[in-house]
Amino acid sequence: MGTTVTESIPKYQSVQDALREAIRTGQFKPKEKLASARILAESFQVNRHTMMHALQQLVAEGWLVSKERSGYYVEDNLPIEHSSGGQTLRAFRTVSPSLALELEKPITSEIVDFDYHFGGGLPDFDLFPFDSFRRSLSVMCRKANAHALHYGEITGVPLLKAQILQYLRRARGATFDDVLVCNGSQEALFLIAKLFITPGDKVAIEALGYPPARKAFDSCGAQVVGIRQDKTGICTEHLKSVLSAGRVKLLYLTPLHQYPTTVTLSASKRLEIYQLCYEYGVFIVEDDYDHEFHYACQPLKPMATDDPAQIVIYLSTFSKVMFAGTRTGYLCAPQHLLHPLIALKQLMNHRNDALTQLSIGHWMAEGHFERHLRKMTKAYRLRRDAMINVLNEIKHSGHAMNFEVPDGGMALWVDIMRESSDLKARAWQSKIYIQSEREFHLTPPNVATHIRLGFAAQPEEKARAGLLKLFDL
Repeated sequence: MGTTVTESIPKYQSVQDALREAIRTGQFKPKEKLASARILAESFQVNRHTMMHALQQLVAEGWLVSKERSGYYVEDNLPIEHSSGGQTLRAFRTVSPSLALELEKPITSEIVDFDYHFGGGLPDFDLFPFDSFRRSLSVMCRKANAHALHYGEITGVPLLKAQILQYLRRARGATFDDVLVCNGSQEALFLIAKLFITPGDKVAIEALGYPPARKAFDSCGAQVVGIRQDKTGICTEHLKSVLSAGRVKLLYLTPLHQYPTTVTLSASKRLEIYQLCYEYGVFIVEDDYDHEFHYACQPLKPMATDDPAQIVIYLSTFSKVMFAGTRTGYLCAPQHLLHPLIALKQLMNHRNDALTQLSIGHWMAEGHFERHLRKMTKAYRLRRDAMINVLNEIKHSGHAMNFEVPDGGMALWVDIMRESSDLKARAWQSKIYIQSEREFHLTPPNVATHIRLGFAAQPEEKARAGLLKLFDL
């Protein structure tokens, strides 16, 4: 048994830790009597008072038993075996739990130090007005009372909810009765999955789509069915075929800027999809994830704005216009669906961080949100156009590629006419972050030739340098 006392912690605690470890590793056996407190104190080079303090604490923790006029003994019924000299403890550390849910890897991308970042959903942090947001945070730290910082309303801080609803009315033409603030849109997706899905139920999604949504449905035991797509979005004939087969609970869509292809679903196609879902009793989850950024005419209104059958659940996030670390998203749903979603939210985490909600709400009320949004829309339009110019330059130099210019969003979907996962592998080795088509497919094809290039996260000149390096690999 070691007798070194660590100077950085209290002496009695250092002694206590050393004795506990000696018992754990079998140096002291069950029922074994320890040396006297005086001898132990000399061994550890501490005074008797310190040693008595350590021994009494080990008695309180259940490692030792104190017997009057006899001394201290190792407890007989300890939670681990000692006879194997620590082997059982090592075996215990290797036991694999039986999990109800197996995830192959984290849903989000690896955190890697890239020189160039073409992630399709990342904003530019350097353009965010941290000064104005810091002022809002400071104001709410001063003004927030005990009621505001208590458990509070599950659906969210009233100030933020009011600002969200006002913004959606002005910017998206969407009038909702209420909103549920969530920890990002991913929590919203998980709540919806938990509410609707019984293991074995079907969920229809875009066959080429957003992997975290698919993972949320998978985690609840859904049978996920991919709906084929063409250049105009999902194929309604295939959707009808899937819905008519039965047991489909949900249809998940990204209709404004389809993820990852950036295609906007036409008004006529939206109506056809809505009518099919109504006919077959299927609810629609409408993910309006980056509706803030549109560069041509006014974007199409959400499907949720024309929902007479009350079958559309609308969700969005602040991650694209602010930063993902806010972990602030929201969903709007018909009242008969919102109430059980609120109950599920309470089971998970009661509500989002109050100070973050208050600060965002104040920041929006002061006009900073929409001021920032106008600035970002202008900047991202310029970055989109600059990326298009560079890609055309690269194309004219002999690199085969095709792409459509999106009316909005934060990325381009580029066909490079060859297997894109090979280019991604070389790009990552060269510290260039890109996404390849293969990672978005529910069932990957034999050949996947597209890459998704985000244009929002870095200035034009840096993006140009990164693109030239990428296509030189």
